[in-house]
Amino acid sequence: MMIKDFFTETIKDAVNAAIEDNKLGSLLDINDINFICEVPKNYEFGDFSVNVSSLARNAKMAPPLIAKTVVEYIKPVDFSVNTQAGFINFKLEENFLKKIIVDIINKDKNYGKTNLGKGEKVNIEYVSANPTGPFHIGHGRWAAVGSSLAEIMKFTGYDVYQEFYINDAGNQINKLAISLELRVKELAGEKVEWPEDAYRGEYLIDCAKRYVASGTSEPYGDFAKKDMLRLQKELLEKFNTNFDCFFSETTLYKNHEVEKCIEALDKAGKLYEKDGAIWFKTTDYSDDQDRVLKKSDGTNTYLTADIAYHKNKFDRGFKRLINIWGADHHGYIPRMKASIDALGNDSSNLEVLLGQLVNIIQNGETVRMGKRKKMVTLDELVDEVGVDATRFWMLFRSIDTTLDFDVDLAKQKNDQNPVFYVQYAHARCCSILRRATEERLDTETGSKLPPFIQKEELESLLKNPKISILYEENDTKAKDAARRLILRLEEFKNTIVGASKNRAPYLLCSYALNLANDFHHFYNFTRVLSDNTELTKSRLLIVASVKNVLALVFNLLKVSAPEKM
Repeated sequence: MMIKDFFTETIKDAVNAAIEDNKLGSLLDINDINFICEVPKNYEFGDFSVNVSSLARNAKMAPPLIAKTVVEYIKPVDFSVNTQAGFINFKLEENFLKKIIVDIINKDKNYGKTNLGKGEKVNIEYVSANPTGPFHIGHGRWAAVGSSLAEIMKFTGYDVYQEFYINDAGNQINKLAISLELRVKELAGEKVEWPEDAYRGEYLIDCAKRYVASGTSEPYGDFAKKDMLRLQKELLEKFNTNFDCFFSETTLYKNHEVEKCIEALDKAGKLYEKDGAIWFKTTDYSDDQDRVLKKSDGTNTYLTADIAYHKNKFDRGFKRLINIWGADHHGYIPRMKASIDALGNDSSNLEVLLGQLVNIIQNGETVRMGKRKKMVTLDELVDEVGVDATRFWMLFRSIDTTLDFDVDLAKQKNDQNPVFYVQYAHARCCSILRRATEERLDTETGSKLPPFIQKEELESLLKNPKISILYEENDTKAKDAARRLILRLEEFKNTIVGASKNRAPYLLCSYALNLANDFHHFYNFTRVLSDNTELTKSRLLIVASVKNVLALVFNLLKVSAPEKM
């Protein structure tokens, strides 16, 4: 149980006991009351606080009196209690803090794991770029957010399936075929005329060279599509983004699923003909206008296949669909939800996360897209700053806010770079644990000294953690630093639940920064390795706990946890 939940339950039990004794005025029950446990703004009041003022109206008592009455029914075990106005404050004692550290060490990779999702089958679809060229930088943001969100939701009890929808049908593939053919002809020395809407990116020159070298007679469109998809998959793997399925749009047509969806919507009375086109009555739902499914020339719109695709996902047994789209797709949501409801599913089970743009910052200035000479693509950005830095920065802000990616800062090896700062905290933990078991040198005599703890003894301690003392009472700075750090470690359990519920991996980035900051503060004010054996053991367990929790966060963000830097 999370500490905050523990204290809200403690309050509920105490209030109910007070009600039974008729000590809370006219208050009969607390069925409609939702107590919230928070961290007090004033550190001196305590570590956690619950406001009981909401009982005043029904109890017809002043909040301070309610708080004092409720406290009489609380029996503190390893914590102390005090009241301020209508707040009941709790301060953890040393034994409670010890239990947190022992719990982290014992649970290791399972610390904070919950069954929030109760096994619900979730399909997360993201990136889903057209196979017509390299990923742009925005695709990198969707890849980082989607893959991290999948890990977070798995960790909190969801059955997650990651999917990439390949838009490999339609006019863009025809344009790709024409564009590759023209590049091949150029390689042969021919002069060609380029249509205005052709793909003229230099990446197709390399594709054309591969086409010629293969000696194939395969249609240009088929070759280009496979070649682009291969490059996309290679980059995704490099970027620690692994999909369970790459779903091809063309299969929806081959299996007649698009046609069947149109028939089902027509049978449901949701279609009509106008100006030679087939329209879908999305205004029967929450859309601001009806939408065309089949144009007057007989071709389908993008929406038509997307309807079939979402029906396909529900038909495969997924209870919840999460899509990550660019913010420019905002207007697409009502029509997609309309189709889900019209075909007999529940549109409330579709969640769409809309991602804002990424701005590249170089030399302190935003680089305009049209003038970029470097890092036009995700691949180039990853090569410039590395996978870890790219992923962390892409996850650093909420997806619904514009992200400023400072390339120069992301490359720095100092505390100003948040990626370096949090990874260095993990590496420092590893260094301390290594150093604890190494021989020392007496700086005065030059003679060798035994390790602070034998390697076997440390291994045994980590397998069976026992803490006799966390801090010396007279060492106020070390005591406060340890308390703050341990409370931050316990906060991981709340953070992971919040990140899962709110579909917000950025909360883990913020948490990692706060934990790293608290750890560096602890290190600056605490001598971890000393001749006090019991104190050294307990502080090594604290260091190991920080290492474990940071490694958990990095695993969920899909960035590496370096042991040396």
